[in-house]
Amino acid sequence: MWERFKRALRSIGGFFVGSIENPELILEQNIRDLNDQVPRMNESIAMVRANQTLLEKENAKYKQEVAQLTAKVKAAIQGGRDDLAAQYATRLQQEREALVRNEQQLETARAAYEKALNVKKAFMREKDRKTGEAMNAIRDHRRAQWQAKVADAMESFQVAGVDATHGEMVRKIQEKTAINEARMQMALESVDHQSFQIEEDAEKLQAMELVKQMKLEMGLEAPQPVSEVAGGEKTIGKKVQVE
Repeated sequence: MWERFKRALRSIGGFFVGSIENPELILEQNIRDLNDQVPRMNESIAMVRANQTLLEKENAKYKQEVAQLTAKVKAAIQGGRDDLAAQYATRLQQEREALVRNEQQLETARAAYEKALNVKKAFMREKDRKTGEAMNAIRDHRRAQWQAKVADAMESFQVAGVDATHGEMVRKIQEKTAINEARMQMALESVDHQSFQIEEDAEKLQAMELVKQMKLEMGLEAPQPVSEVAGGEKTIGKKVQVE
């Protein structure tokens, strides 16, 4: 019973953690953590390098002391001062021992500095690789989110019946357009085009007659003979008499 209860608690906790996890934010935080490690690593390498530099200075100092004490021992021996030479020799032995210890420490410091540089190179390669993977994953995640939004929009577009409504509205507009076109055609067919044509021809005749009259007034055209006019009048008169 207790095991089942623990499993239930773990499942609830796992569900809660999974629901609040954001892969993109976690990867971005991982990238920041990797970048934050670089200054700390540089600081550690600088400390190793400083220790090496200090040992190198001490090594040079010990070598100088050994050289000076060696010269003093030789000078005391040449001067017949064996007691003084023994004192210098004791200090020389101490400096030589210190020099040996310092050289050992210096060798270790140099190896540590070289190793630290190699560790940094390996870390930077790994950091760049993980950063690249994280950035690619973030881009994929964002693209997937965009695709999910598009899919949701398309699904909601179809589920909401927009397609059917769209088609129905288009058909209604087409029907109204066809009806209005038919009404226009019927209206045009019901117009007395013959009357319009007669009136248009009459206006043209009147216009031509006016032009002819203006030409007569301007002397651009000769008037008709009187005989033709009189004959026409007689004819008309005869027709009137017969009638």
